[in-house]
This record gives sequence, C-alpha cells and structure tokens, in this order.
Amino acid sequence: MSGVLTADAVIVGAGVLGAAAAHHLARAGHRVVILERGAPGREGSGTTAGNLHIQAVHSQRPGQEVPLDNARFLPLQRAASERWETLEEELGASVELRRSGGFTVAETPGQHAELVEKHAWETGAGIPTEVLDGDAARAALPQLGPTVIAATWCALDGYANPLKVTPAYLSSAARSGARTHPYSPVRRIDRHREGWRVTAGRDGGLVVDTPVVVDTAGPWLGRVAAMAGAALRMSPVAIQMHSTVRLPPILPHLVQHIGEGLSVKQVAAGNLLIGGGWPARTLDLEGRSLPSLASLHGNVRLAARVLPFLADLRLLRMWAGPLAATPDEMPLIGEVPGLPGFLVAGGTYAFTFAPLWGETLRCLAESKPPPVDIADLGPGRLMDHADHQADHQADHQEERNTQC
Repeated sequence: MSGVLTADAVIVGAGVLGAAAAHHLARAGHRVVILERGAPGREGSGTTAGNLHIQAVHSQRPGQEVPLDNARFLPLQRAASERWETLEEELGASVELRRSGGFTVAETPGQHAELVEKHAWETGAGIPTEVLDGDAARAALPQLGPTVIAATWCALDGYANPLKVTPAYLSSAARSGARTHPYSPVRRIDRHREGWRVTAGRDGGLVVDTPVVVDTAGPWLGRVAAMAGAALRMSPVAIQMHSTVRLPPILPHLVQHIGEGLSVKQVAAGNLLIGGGWPARTLDLEGRSLPSLASLHGNVRLAARVLPFLADLRLLRMWAGPLAATPDEMPLIGEVPGLPGFLVAGGTYAFTFAPLWGETLRCLAESKPPPVDIADLGPGRLMDHADHQADHQADHQEERNTQC
C-alpha cells in the first residue's frame, strides 16, 4: 500500500496523557505519531481544574457511586509529585506550576476522623501532612469559615495551568521529532503483521504502521480500544468548573473538602476556580457537554460556606468537560491482555498523574518494568473474564526483566 507511514508508536489522543507519553517516547529516540480527533488539549485536558492532588482527596465526588481507594492512590501521588517538581526544567517551558500548599477541611466529627485516618496513610506513604484543629487552620488561613472544625495541611499540593501543560509536552515531543496530526480521528485499528495498522483522518487517508498503539483518548478511550478488539467497561462522565472575576491575590493555597466535592484556588490570572467534580447536566461525546444549574448552586453554596468571602464575588463563567472515569474509580494503565503492543491510560486524576503515566507508558512500550506498581490498574479488570485476563497480564509482566 503506497503512502503508508511507519512509526515506533502511534498515540491516539493529544490530551495531557498522550502529550506526556509522546514527550517521553520521542525523547528516548522513538519515532512518534500523535493522532487527535480535534484540537490538541481542548477536551478533558483543557477543561480540568489543573490541581496537583498530593495529599489524599475526598473519596467520592457528587453523584459518584463507588468511592475511590485513597490509600492505594497515595504511592502514585507521591511518585507523581516528584516528577512535577522538575517538570518545567524538563520541558524547558513555564506551565505556571505553583506548589502553594493545600488545606483539606472537615466540618463534622466524622470528617475530622477521616482527616486523622488519611494523615496516617500519608505518613506511611512518605507524604508530609499536618492535622490542625479549626482555630489553628483559621490562624494559618483566615479566609476559612467558622464551620471548619479541622483541616490537614500539605505543602506539596498545588496546581499548574492545563492550557500550558499539554502544549509544553507536545512542543517538547516535536523538538524530538514527534508529529502531531490534529483533526485526524482514528477510523480503524487493525492487526498488521507483528504490529498494528492505524487508519485516521477525515477521509481515512492517513495510514500508519506501528508495533505500539497508545490509547489515551480520554472519554473516547473505550471507543478506540473497541476498534482494536478490546471491550473495556468504561464510565465516562462530564464534570463542571466555575470561575469568578479576577481579584488581587487573596487566596494563597488550594482548599479542598474531605467529605464533599470542593476545590478552590486562585490562579495566576487572579480568577478563583471552584470545582470538586460536580456533575454536568449532560455528557455529549459528539459535541459539547452542558453544565448543570443544580451543580452550580450546590458547588458555589458549599464554597461560600467554607470560604465566606466568595459569597460577595461575581461568577464570570462555568463550563463542563468530559472525564474518562472507570467503574471502580481507579486509574487505568497497562497493556490490553491478548493485544500485544496495545496500551491504554486514563481514568481518575489523570492530570495529577500525567508526568508519571507518561514515563510509565514509555517503559511499557519498551517492554521494561514501570517505575511504580500498576499490576492492579491494568485493563484486564475492565474486560470479560477478568480473572483470566489478569493472570495473562501478570505472566506477561514477569517476563519483563530489564530495569527501566
């Protein structure tokens, strides 16, 4: 077939995970082609809050049926934190990274007990946190309201600008030879010889042969995997964010809630961003998801209770963005059992994990052990006959004995 390109890896999805994977693979000398259905970084990666969640987070966002496993997350959060620390130097670009520290607050005795429990987990994972009573928390952050009875402080929490992180990763990858094809939706993924043939583009005119396909398509991850023959049980959702008008510096730290969906921070431009995983009115994977007025009221009311000064501010806008959630609310990363060279990555808190998952995907593409334990996070658990698939994956992993 004439006009067929070749690459060492094809990445499907130019959001933050795909961009991070491209950066790591291209910098290691691999020929990388990135395929994106629209504009790079404009879907979930461009609508996220951009928080760096290093201390344990609330286990359930509003409307979420299954709580995430906070204790399992913490080793991953610590590993991701270490990589964020050097990211701007690594990329040669500013991404407005701010390690401003964060408070996670409690308003009830039960929530206070959760803070104490998570502090023990964090200590065990090597993440430094401190439990404060309400008065001590208000002494450290006077903006906190009287309903706050306790808080944990973590100096490692922070944020980065998602509209700068993904482009910085892609620019770094391009400097190492990676080629990005925007507005090139994938049409087919077929087994071809010992690898894969990926057909993309509006007219299907872009064809690439490769031994490795990396599916980082966000909420479309399951659709892309299905083209390769993998039926993954995904649970994509849409969540929303709210932004106030710009203000002079007033909130120096990230504020979260241990029992309810809330995150508040002031970004470099001066806006206060209010989120916490509240659901949008609709999830629309063909167009734009619509925000919910009920979630707007609930999220802003909660924010003003925890930080009373917010009640006097004018909202500038709100928006919704898609999220590639899994049924068990855990991250998804690994090779699909039975499909050699087909890798997937997505799921919960992908922005925080992006530097770690980018490195992990490079290791998997090179058949080397990943930098952290991901044995329980692979796609086999989301497929039929999960037990058999997990055994296959574990056997395959044991064969990888080259240190990454």
